[in-house]
Amino acid sequence: MLYYLFQFLDERYNFPGAGVFQFISFRALGAVATSLIIGAVFGRRIIDKLRQLQIGESIRDLGLEGQMQKRGTPTMGGFIILAALLIPALLFAKLSNVYVVLALVSTVWTGMIGFLDDYIKVFKKNKEGLQGKFKVVGQIGLGMIVGLTLYFNDYVKIRVYAPRLLSTSNVPDVYTDIKSTLTTVPFVKNNEFDYSSLLFGLLPDSYTWIVYVLVCIFIITAVSNGANITDGIDGLAAGTSIIIALTIAVLAYLSGNKVFSQYLNIMYIPNAGELVIFCAAFVGACVGFLWYNSYPAQVFMGDTGSLMLGGVIAVLALAIRKELLIPSMCGIFLAENISVIIQVSYFKYTKKKYGEGRRIFLMAPLHHHFQKKGYHEAKIVTRFWIVGIILAVLTLATLKLR
Repeated sequence: MLYYLFQFLDERYNFPGAGVFQFISFRALGAVATSLIIGAVFGRRIIDKLRQLQIGESIRDLGLEGQMQKRGTPTMGGFIILAALLIPALLFAKLSNVYVVLALVSTVWTGMIGFLDDYIKVFKKNKEGLQGKFKVVGQIGLGMIVGLTLYFNDYVKIRVYAPRLLSTSNVPDVYTDIKSTLTTVPFVKNNEFDYSSLLFGLLPDSYTWIVYVLVCIFIITAVSNGANITDGIDGLAAGTSIIIALTIAVLAYLSGNKVFSQYLNIMYIPNAGELVIFCAAFVGACVGFLWYNSYPAQVFMGDTGSLMLGGVIAVLALAIRKELLIPSMCGIFLAENISVIIQVSYFKYTKKKYGEGRRIFLMAPLHHHFQKKGYHEAKIVTRFWIVGIILAVLTLATLKLR
């Protein structure tokens, strides 16, 4: 909103300093500062309100050290993240940008799914919360919206430049904006993959949208649930999400910048740079929330926050065509997801074969395994963050390592 206001003041009245709002870097700084203020200042009031409404976490006794001391800690703190993310994004981003609109819709959509789950747990006193099938239906719905928009919307294109005979020529660049289902493949020299190739020539390319929508549904569901599973100890999900969002912000800026995309020989996506503002608000919101969620937590984000974090991260990765980098970029979420799948699958297999279920991990997801081994929560979280930073560096290194 502020972008349009200051654009009007600049064009109509030549208002001093109004032109600075045209710069992504300035608006990103404004977004992160605003989100930090909202999260840190108003977060305290939201926590007090949650405590007043007696919206406390009900803890199942899993035999973990210090676990029962958390009983009654306010939950649904994801509202802090939602407020600190949505308000700055609405203020500083271009609301006509389809990528920003998708990010905003994804935030509200997944936040509502998480809210329903928390509401059932807290107010209906049902520890199971929203049934898994309804969560999946909601995630499938978002995947369809995102997939269909990215495939059919005329605003979503990549720019292909014609080769220049002389690099020093003053002749303007010749380019074509095209609709495409190309995406980025890491560590490959010609690092582009077209989803139409998944049809294997059996169907016309006009059916590619079906494949693409299915991919979007899978990625959004997997990453959203991965973030939800990761949210098990103080500060883990929020801190990990900060690292991932910073990585996406760098990728979005490079992909949406003509000079850097050409220098790095990566796909140029016009208008994708606007997502840097959204990522900045995302980071600020998570940092503001982490002020209260770091050990010992004064508030838990609940599914209102965790499902939203993963869902939004997945949508951002799809928007900048870096979804195949998710296994490295979101490696913590992936490891947590896989640990649960392995544990459950092995338990069912051994129960069927031996009549007694056996486990590979002391407890799943993975962070609980380390808790069972005697590691303190703070040490686990810090080391997971370190691994997340290493994975982020590896992800950014794929821009040149091919």
